[in-house]
Amino acid sequence: MKQPPGFIDSNHPTHVCKLQKSIYGLKQAPRQWFQKLTSHLQHFGFRFSRSDPSLLIFQQNSIQIFFLIYVDDILVTGNDQPMIQSRLHQLKSTFALKQLGPVSLFLGIQISKTDSDYFLHQTHYAEQLLQTAKLEECSSTPTPITPSKGTSENSKQLFSDPTLYRKLAGSLQYLTITRPDIAFATNRLCQHMHKPTEQHFKSLKRLLRYVKGTINYGLPLTRGNLQLTSYTDDDWASDSDDRKSISGFCTFLGDTLISWTVKKQPTVARSSTEAEYRALAAATTEVLWLRRLVEELHIPQNSPTKIYCDNTSAISLAKNPVFHARTKHIEIDHHFIRQHLNSGSITIHI
Repeated sequence: MKQPPGFIDSNHPTHVCKLQKSIYGLKQAPRQWFQKLTSHLQHFGFRFSRSDPSLLIFQQNSIQIFFLIYVDDILVTGNDQPMIQSRLHQLKSTFALKQLGPVSLFLGIQISKTDSDYFLHQTHYAEQLLQTAKLEECSSTPTPITPSKGTSENSKQLFSDPTLYRKLAGSLQYLTITRPDIAFATNRLCQHMHKPTEQHFKSLKRLLRYVKGTINYGLPLTRGNLQLTSYTDDDWASDSDDRKSISGFCTFLGDTLISWTVKKQPTVARSSTEAEYRALAAATTEVLWLRRLVEELHIPQNSPTKIYCDNTSAISLAKNPVFHARTKHIEIDHHFIRQHLNSGSITIHI
């Protein structure tokens, strides 16, 4: 690092300091901080989650405490308040720790509690996003995207400020944390980060106008059964530029939506069955991870997780042990889904 004022040697003005340890501001500082914090937590009896490296779990008899860490923001919950306070007091002996009370804001996500449930939303973040785009006074639109497939990016005039486009599209991506209703539209916009056109920016402004009209939307967390259920679908060859398909799936814990993904497939699917099958494989991967995570949170899954798919050919392919020559190029996905069907982790339904 550069020498601070007053330490520069006039005989060696180009010399720099050799650091003995990590300090704030270095690129490796967050990693060093995380290792220091988690090593102390492990000393206090916590262990890393097998599913999420940011989650540490303490268990002693019937006592359960969970620490979710993002750099220096920590979300703590558990079923024994005195034990939680004891562990926090231990941390205070080493670190400067400030307790903010019951959670109301975490990483830009606002958390509201009612008598029966919680509600996650990003109203304040959405308002700031509209201010950045200078659309805080805009009129709203009823849908996030038009049904039109659009035209090729090569036939449109390039947008004059691609940096602004990337900033707004990236911000919308973060908003999808509590807004699954804009996930598909945001995915479409983010596919043009490298070369946005005027038409793409027009579509982005339309999505922001939709956000304006639905600014209080969010994600309810409701009471109910705690079994996982997943739904998957695919838009085959929907991109007019490269004819790649868009996969989408969502997973519920009881009646609460807890996971969703919209993603363009990396290769061109030769049939709708192939596209649906790849989406089904992606959903299966997510379900297996979620099953491990919720079981670590002591939410047992005593039966196979149901995955719903609307393509009968894809379901038949998953359930039929006979290998088909026409699908040999998706053999890995084929065997992956078959394995977990046979193991009883999942079942597939129309």
